[in-house]
Amino acid sequence: MHEVRHRIEGIAEQLASHADQAETLGKLPDESVRLLREAGVIRMMQPKEYGGFEAHPAEWFDAAMKVASVCGASGWICGIVGVHPWHMALCHPKVQEEVWGQDPDTWIASPYAPMGKAVATGDGFVLNGRWSFSSGTDHCDWIFLGAVLSDEEGNPTAQPPKSLHFILPRSDYEIVEDSWDVVGLKGTGSKDIIVKNAFIPEYRTIDTFGMREAGNPAGGRSGRTDPLYAMPFSALFGAAITSAVLGVTEGLFAQAIAYQRDRADRLGKRWVDDAVLSFTLGESGSDLDASRVQNIDNLSRMFDILSKGELIPYELRVKTRRDQVRSVQRSVDAADKMFTRTGGNAVRADKPLQRLWRDAHVGLHHGINTPQPIYQAAAAVAFGLEPPTGGMAI
Repeated sequence: MHEVRHRIEGIAEQLASHADQAETLGKLPDESVRLLREAGVIRMMQPKEYGGFEAHPAEWFDAAMKVASVCGASGWICGIVGVHPWHMALCHPKVQEEVWGQDPDTWIASPYAPMGKAVATGDGFVLNGRWSFSSGTDHCDWIFLGAVLSDEEGNPTAQPPKSLHFILPRSDYEIVEDSWDVVGLKGTGSKDIIVKNAFIPEYRTIDTFGMREAGNPAGGRSGRTDPLYAMPFSALFGAAITSAVLGVTEGLFAQAIAYQRDRADRLGKRWVDDAVLSFTLGESGSDLDASRVQNIDNLSRMFDILSKGELIPYELRVKTRRDQVRSVQRSVDAADKMFTRTGGNAVRADKPLQRLWRDAHVGLHHGINTPQPIYQAAAAVAFGLEPPTGGMAI
């Protein structure tokens, strides 16, 4: 067990006790943030030279799952914000020093979606736009934002349009309060971001598509040779979401077991003796275990291949994404079955079951879980056809 995972075991009850407060605040409480910082979970894939662990990606995945099992919002941030140090490690050394040089515990937000427009000027770009879904942003001092390269009128300067990820300090963007009013994962504080005419020097950018290839060429810009920094972007960003949703459903499973253990109906029949409940828990537990094993195995196989100096086959990249989207759907389906069998009192606001159920469904809504392009690519591989190109899928 990684040392960070061991620390998470020690703070799990505290994180769970703050989950309802996170919902009320619409962001993680300061105490939860302190616990996560001290545990070091956000630094798991950060370079050692900046106080990170350069952990195996499967270890990070497991740690984020554990956090999500006790607090969905905290686990979501451990996935999303936790993948950003890996991303930053691929960027220009100058911006890495700006971000981590004074404080290795600096957190970085996103979103990556190209919702903004960037106009080239001199040795950089002028950036404008509004972005949604910046998870954990209240606790971050830097941010990655996706934008399309455009002319002064806002028209793309290339066809197909070209996008970059831009890196901004907190002083260059505005967080829109009250822009995260949702039914689940409330505590992630995934608020909107506004940027107005911010100048971004060229070294604070990274090519969006370069990170998606096997043997990640973006790693060459930072000079890193560790296999961790050659992992495909799509696999790790997908894992950031998948780990949180799977962790939430594992947490719901544990809560369902605890809740049903001592329940009985008015005639004294114990729920632990109910055949339908037993079937549901048996089936759901197996589905959750299968989801965990698939994801950890795929990340481990990728890392092993890169450790040998080889490139990850396209087939494994497709399989990894296929298993991510399928395992998320399978686990949320299992959560539905479990939650349905817990009775009417489980929907009461003072029960963690309903919060975990809502968190799982909101996590399923993330665009990375859209199955159609992933399954299409998997089918093309199976049939020996030319794989589809473009898009975030692979």
